Amino acid sequence: MSIAYLNGDFLPLSEARISPLDRGFLFGDGIYEVIPYYQGQSVGLGLHIQRMLNGLAEIEIDCSLSAEQWRNLLNDLIEKNSDQANNLGVYVHVSRGTDDKRYHAYPEGVEPTIFAYTFAIKDPEPVDREKVTQYSLISTEDLRWQRCHIKSTALLGNVIHFQQGYSAGSDETLLYNAEHQLTEGSACNVFIVKDGVVLTPKLDNQILPGITRRIIIDSLKADGMIPVEERTISMEEVRSADELWITSSSKEIAPVTQLDGHSVGSGKVGEIWEKAFAIYTAAKFLY
Repeated sequence: MSIAYLNGDFLPLSEARISPLDRGFLFGDGIYEVIPYYQGQSVGLGLHIQRMLNGLAEIEIDCSLSAEQWRNLLNDLIEKNSDQANNLGVYVHVSRGTDDKRYHAYPEGVEPTIFAYTFAIKDPEPVDREKVTQYSLISTEDLRWQRCHIKSTALLGNVIHFQQGYSAGSDETLLYNAEHQLTEGSACNVFIVKDGVVLTPKLDNQILPGITRRIIIDSLKADGMIPVEERTISMEEVRSADELWITSSSKEIAPVTQLDGHSVGSGKVGEIWEKAFAIYTAAKFLY
């Protein structure tokens, strides 16, 4: 049985309980992360922890655990679940905690609720454009809130957009703002390739600072063979791109070959994807 962590205790997941007055339940008042471990090796653990700490600070949740304590806790959780699967994801969730009433203002004197559990994840995709899973997307205007850079547990806006794609038989929903500029996907970041250059929207309040996104940019720049830029991208550029990728901790770098029922580029997985994925794969355990 999977072992979870809840407020200082390791216990069977089926026995984990929180109060219905927990603000994570009532308001989505919390921060979360999802971290992949392949054969016990984490991808971007330090970056995930730092993003979580940044998010907690931004919404003023005072959590006493240091980055090193978080690292030890999550690694211990992986060890306790190592018999469950070779590859595991960790979901970690910190809410503001439980008050004795439902009230919008931040309560004083409550302890954060800290919860984490593991789940099996699939093997990484092959670095082979003939064998990798291909994705199909639809696009729509981004109607979520204006603080998408915070990895909040309040995900209803993302869920509604994801459901749009799911209901349409697509794998994801690509989002653009009122100026028809690319933002991200409902559950991922987005890259395009044009004339050999890898492009992705620059970070602002519309976009989550994805860990996979960060590793891709850093590893491509360190390798030096594929140019990469962060800048504003119009939807016209997206629709005329040679390649389109969606990226996340669970998908890594997923090639998109259809957008809104039309082929992306040649309609096949591109050469730049294969080269970039090989570079990312070689570097991902270094973060």
